Amino acid sequence: MNFVAYDADRETTILRAKDAGVGMNVVGTQFDTSKAAVALAEKYDHVFATIGLHPIHTSKSYHDEKELGEGGKEFTSRGEQFDMAAYEALGKNPRVIAIGECGLDYFRLEEKTKEVQKEAFVQQIELANKLGKPLMLHIRNAYDDALEVLKAHAKVKGDVHFFAGDWATAKKFLDFGFTLSFTGVITFTHDYDEVIKNTPLDMLLSETDAPYVTPAPHRGKRNESAYIPLIVRRIAEIRGEDAEKVTQQLLASAKRVFRL
Repeated sequence: MNFVAYDADRETTILRAKDAGVGMNVVGTQFDTSKAAVALAEKYDHVFATIGLHPIHTSKSYHDEKELGEGGKEFTSRGEQFDMAAYEALGKNPRVIAIGECGLDYFRLEEKTKEVQKEAFVQQIELANKLGKPLMLHIRNAYDDALEVLKAHAKVKGDVHFFAGDWATAKKFLDFGFTLSFTGVITFTHDYDEVIKNTPLDMLLSETDAPYVTPAPHRGKRNESAYIPLIVRRIAEIRGEDAEKVTQQLLASAKRVFRL
C-alpha cells in the first residue's frame, strides 16, 4: 500500500481489506517507503508497519515502477546506506511491528554486492535485537547464507516472507524458530505443497506481497490485501483441514509473531 501502484486508489483499497476482515502489515523496502508505511499505520486501525531496507536497494538495483514510480528516487540507482539512527527513531513507533524486508537477495547480483547486503542485514538484525521486534526476512537464492548470518547475530525471531525453498530448507528455518509465509503463488502452482503440508500449522502465515503475485482467479490484475482469504483457503485445501480452523490459527500466529 506504500508503493506508487496504489497512488490512485490507496484509501479505497485499504478499506476494502478491512471490509474483507483482513488486517494489514505494510512493509517498507527503503527509508521513504518505510516512512510511508508508518504514516498509513497511524491513520488506519487495521494497518501496521514494518520498516527496513530491502537487500536489492543496498546497491545499484533493478528498478520497479510499481514500487517507486517512473524514474524513482535517485538513491534507488546508487544504493541506500542503512541509517541506523533514522530507522531506530522510526522503529520506536508503537505501530511498527517488525524490522524488514531485510535479508539477502542473490537473484540479480554482482559478487561484490554480497558483502554490502550482508552488512545492511546485520545492522537490521541488531536494530531488531535492540528494539525487541521480530524480523521480516527477504531471502532469494541465499537461504543458507542468510541462516548463517541469523544464527550469528539474531536474538529475536520473525517470519520468512514469501518462502520459496524446499522442505529441507524450510525445516532449518522452522527449527530456528522462524515462521514461513506464503503468497498467492500457491493458488496456481503446487511447488510449495509439500512444505505447507509438513509445516506445523502454528508456524505458517499468509501474505499478499502486493502488488505482485495476485492469486487465482484474479491473476493478471494488481494484487491487494482483500484477496488474503483466497490464500488462507488454499492453505487449508493443501493441508486437508477445515478452513475456519486454519483462518483462526493463522490469525493467532500473526498476533504471536508480531506481538499484537
